[in-house]
Formats: sequence, structure tokens, C-alpha cells
Amino acid sequence: MAQAGSLSAETETLSHIFNLIEAFRAFDADNDGLISSAEVGGIMGSLGYDMNEQDVNMMMEEGDVDRDGLLSIGEFLEMNAKNMEVGELGSYLKIAFEALKADGDDLVSGEELYDVFVNLGLEVSLEDCMAIVASMDGDGDGAVFLHDFKLIVNSLH
Repeated sequence: MAQAGSLSAETETLSHIFNLIEAFRAFDADNDGLISSAEVGGIMGSLGYDMNEQDVNMMMEEGDVDRDGLLSIGEFLEMNAKNMEVGELGSYLKIAFEALKADGDDLVSGEELYDVFVNLGLEVSLEDCMAIVASMDGDGDGAVFLHDFKLIVNSLH
């Protein structure tokens, strides 16, 4: 498993991806999982990017893979997280997601992630697993929704 310094960088990346999900949801007013170019401009502005209408339109063209004029959350994450790396942790999280999905629980805690990692034969501490989940935990309750976990894992490269 990753060293403490690199795990900190990896969890920071996971936290950034989670923040992208939260920003997307904040601008998806009707909760249909799709946003328009006007909403994309608002999101990017809220994230500190200074973009004009032409920049936003270019971004929409780049990210709108299915060419429906809207960005899905998957397209948005693919576009904004494509250069983010979490190293070997990403591979482990993808495997862990499958095990956690089979469990049927809607929430993933650090303890559950730890159990999965140990069952996979990984040498990882409970504290590391708690930090990984905390980086994706928007409300601070010590758990992340499985759906959010999936979105984050699917955006990892």
C-alpha cells in the first residue's frame, strides 16, 4: 500500500473528485444528472476558473461525449478528473467497490473498507482506511454513499 506521504496526496485527490461531484450536484437544479452550458459556466466559476462563454462552449464540446448538448455527471468527472492520479490506491478502490457493492449496504465506512482491503491481502491500517473514506465524506458522518464511491472510483485513471 502507499506510503503515508503519498496516501495523503491520494486522499487529497479523492477529496477533490468528491468536491467536483458536489459542485455538479449544486448546479443540477432539477436533479436529473445533467447540466447545461450555462450551469457549467457557473460551476467552473464557483471552482475558481475564470471562463468566458467561448471557453464554456469549448469545454462543453470536449466533454459532451454523447453530443446531447448537456453534460452528465460521468462526462463532467471524466473531463475534470482525467489528469488526476491516485496511483495503486485507485486499483484497490475499484476492486473494493465490487466487494462493497455485493454487500448491499448503501454506506461505506472506513471499517468496511479496511475489512475489504484486509480480505484482499493488502497491508493497510484502519487509520488509512478511515482517512480514505473521510476524503470522500461530505457530511462528516464517517461514511460515504456507495453511489458517490462508485462515481469517484469510475473517474479514477
